[in-house]
Amino acid sequence: MTGWRSARVILVWVAIALAIGVPVALAATSEQLAWRGPVYILAGFAGIVALGLVLVQPLLTGGYLPPLSAYRGRRAHHWIGGALVLAVLVHVAGLWITSPPDMIDALTYTSPTPFSPFGVTAMWAIFIVALLASLRRRLELRPRTWRFIHMPLAIVIVAGSVVHCLLIEGTMETISKAVLCVLVVAATAKVMMDLQVWRKRRTLREESGARQ
Repeated sequence: MTGWRSARVILVWVAIALAIGVPVALAATSEQLAWRGPVYILAGFAGIVALGLVLVQPLLTGGYLPPLSAYRGRRAHHWIGGALVLAVLVHVAGLWITSPPDMIDALTYTSPTPFSPFGVTAMWAIFIVALLASLRRRLELRPRTWRFIHMPLAIVIVAGSVVHCLLIEGTMETISKAVLCVLVVAATAKVMMDLQVWRKRRTLREESGARQ
């Protein structure tokens, strides 16, 4: 049994590494990099890493990454959230340095490119979640209130990030990009369904205990 658990842990982490690492590795072989400057390349890969972190976040929330305990999973979720904010900042700052007018158009939702509004909306949602998380104790947000705020914003982050990525025809390889996006959506949907079922079961137990 112990051997199976160890193998399962290894398989889970290998799958995560492949899901994120393969798109990054294939993007590194793109011919388009030959015409890009170092700052633009850094910004692009920061965006790919950010999408990979968006995959990890729901897996940590749902406790799907053994052998992390629930407490360590929550702590890791917090730190990965900080890394996600940093990756987004590098992505945006790099693009700003390489082309300020394009970034102004994107941030003001006037860009002619169809992928820009989705990325910008996801960015603001990430920043809002990070800000509220840092102020959660000061604002005295209860767990139920926090979930009520966090879940819709998480949906915006996932949907915006995935659509943004799929619409961009850049250095990322098509199939690996699509697989990563599908995994991000699937992981988020799985976690939300499981948390919903868990809350319903807890409510039923509380109601049953109250009747007794």
